[in-house]
Amino acid sequence: MFIHIGDDHVIQSKDVVAIIDQSLMSSSSIIEEMIFNQRKNKRVVETEENNAKAIVVTNDIIYFSPLSVFTLKKRANMMSTLNKLEDFSEEME
Repeated sequence: MFIHIGDDHVIQSKDVVAIIDQSLMSSSSIIEEMIFNQRKNKRVVETEENNAKAIVVTNDIIYFSPLSVFTLKKRANMMSTLNKLEDFSEEME
């Protein structure tokens, strides 16, 4: 399934490694170093207005999202719930 993470970016949920609150970036040297290195490799997608609330780490790219961690978590959980539902659409015809 796919998750809309804001700024017209849609990613596959299976590629998500972590969703981190943006405020943790300044308190963690490991996160700062990871983002610094990925920026050098041009593997970071910034928000359009630099109003990031969350950092979405995928297998290939790091995205700064204007959506909160809570909102992204709800969207990811909604997708997993939808995956578990059975499809009865053929029976209705």
